[in-house]
Formats: sequence, C-alpha cells, structure tokens
Amino acid sequence: MLLSREFATHGLGLVEITAEVASAVAEAKVQEGLCTLFIQHTSASLTIQENADPSARRDLGRWLERLVPPNDPDFTHTEEGPDDMPSHIKAALTSTTLGIPIQQGRLALGTWQGIFLWEHRSSPKRRRLLIHIGS
Repeated sequence: MLLSREFATHGLGLVEITAEVASAVAEAKVQEGLCTLFIQHTSASLTIQENADPSARRDLGRWLERLVPPNDPDFTHTEEGPDDMPSHIKAALTSTTLGIPIQQGRLALGTWQGIFLWEHRSSPKRRRLLIHIGS
C-alpha cells in the first residue's frame, strides 16, 4: 500500500508525525512488515528521535544550526534566501527515508521514540511524505 500525506511545518524545527504514520499502518491492516517513509523534498528530512522531552529536539536543532549556519559566505546557492543552501546540506546530513518494522499491526518503535519531519527552512512549508506499507 502506498499513501501520500502532506504535513504543515512552522519553519525551522521538528514536527512529530508518529500518530499520522501509525494511523496509516492501522489503515493498511498489515500485521507484520515494513513501513517505509520517503520525504519528497531536498530541504527537509526525517528522523526518529526522543519524543518525551522537547529539550532533546531543541538541543538537536541548535546543534545542527551551529554546524550549518545560514549566511555562510562560501555558499553560492542562495536564490531562495540565506537558509537555502544550509537547508540542502542539513537534509543531506540527515535522512530522507526511514524504515520502521511493523509488529502485531503496530509500528515497532521504542518507548521514547517518535517519528519527526525535520524542517530545515525558516519559513512555514507544506511537505509531502510517501508512506509505503508492505508485508
């Protein structure tokens, strides 16, 4: 089963999408298999991260901002603003796909794990995610 979902972001940061992906798995009625996620963008990514304490996500975001700051004078790809090239680098350093096992009809995530869409652009965006669920 292949599904397409859109998610709104509020600009730079992580948006938890665990519930929406879990709902798609439930809809597919697959008891054992694999849920593969693919984001169709070059300036956003996907990650599995702690979903209990928001400070972990804030710290992760701050670290990535220090690693790849906007306005780097060496960047030439800046047509869409100072966060244009940094957003592409951040997406390249993280993941555009995730594979999560399905056990007993549910995502086999750990206790504190959540699925996040990681927006690397400063402004709000609509992001498209493909969800493939197979047994």
